[in-house]
Amino acid sequence: MTDDAGGPAAASAAGDRDTVAPSSYALVVLGAVSYLLLMANWFALAAFLEPIGEGLGLSDAQSGALVGAVPLTYVPLSLLSGLALDRIGARRGIALAVGIFGVAQLLRSATTGFAGMLATTVFFAVGATGITFGLPKLVASVFPSRLLGTMSTVYILGSYAGTATAYSVGRAILGPELGGWRPTFRVLGAAALAFLVVWVPVAAWHGRRHGTPYGDDADSEFSLGSLRADVAQVFSHRVMRLLVVVGTVYLLLTHSLQGWLPTLAGARGATTARAATVATLFVVGQAAGTIVVPPLSDRLKRRRGAVVACGGAALVGLVGLGVGGGVLAASAAAVVVGTGVGGVSPLVRAIPTEIEEIGPGLTATAVSLVFAVGELGGFFGPFLVGGLRDLTGSFLPGIALLAVGALAMVAAGLRLPEV
Repeated sequence: MTDDAGGPAAASAAGDRDTVAPSSYALVVLGAVSYLLLMANWFALAAFLEPIGEGLGLSDAQSGALVGAVPLTYVPLSLLSGLALDRIGARRGIALAVGIFGVAQLLRSATTGFAGMLATTVFFAVGATGITFGLPKLVASVFPSRLLGTMSTVYILGSYAGTATAYSVGRAILGPELGGWRPTFRVLGAAALAFLVVWVPVAAWHGRRHGTPYGDDADSEFSLGSLRADVAQVFSHRVMRLLVVVGTVYLLLTHSLQGWLPTLAGARGATTARAATVATLFVVGQAAGTIVVPPLSDRLKRRRGAVVACGGAALVGLVGLGVGGGVLAASAAAVVVGTGVGGVSPLVRAIPTEIEEIGPGLTATAVSLVFAVGELGGFFGPFLVGGLRDLTGSFLPGIALLAVGALAMVAAGLRLPEV
């Protein structure tokens, strides 16, 4: 499988910076399928958490540790994963990532205790980082800057579909039909490995035929000096520091609201079904934001305004969530917040490519920096919202904390240049 920008076809593509091979669109759609499979396997643990806890004899603390293990593993692992992907290339990296999380899921299906499940979940996270950072690298390598936001939307939608699949197909259909979480995990892991039968030959053919016309990783080496130079170049850039703020808030809001919205709605008198609907509306809002904001940002060539608008929408939604007294108000607020969060999600992956000093060659490293820091917000956000509720008996302090985060996103967005 090749990621080099070699051959006459690649040279021709490089000569016309707006030329995109039709097969590149198909490759990104396949990449979206890899994200779908990742999230279906990832959230299968959360979907089956109760029967897994009962079967393995887990305490609530151990169950919580398993749910938070993948995001927390991103913190130390992200930068290393990004540096590796910028050297081996997106096509190879995605294949390796799918193989790792597919095998890890099969291993998780056979675990008999907390230690084994935790170890295999951390191993799973290694593969997860390869998809998270490999797909932005792939898009940056085969698409011009005018299409980065739009094409990032494609694979982000795949991630939403995967999360929904874990619950609507994995928990609701496969679990009862197959007889529990273990066979469901085996089927999901096997589906990921089967996907490689399609990805490997298609990606290899595309690499030979088209190379990487909009970005080359062929000159990158695994030498210590090269790694240090790349890290220094990414860390020192002012725009990247602002994007780290935006990404941290994005992950803070995403993980906090995904975790606590059903409980918040229940505290306001919603039935279990209604509470689940409120959480679903947050995901609907995310999908809407992902579909609308990045393509519009591409068309208008406005990244700063898009980030500010997303932060503003999140802030307005959180204020509504705080002051609204009923389930209907919470539902409307969830959609508005979700729109802001979903809209900014592809942008934090696309903007680094457009920074002249970073470009496609360092895209994976740059995006991995955002997630290495940002997942701290993703981990501590739900913890702080729950802790503040324990202290005060109310969700309002936690919502206020999230609103401050949204305000920080707006402030960081206002300082972004138009790259």
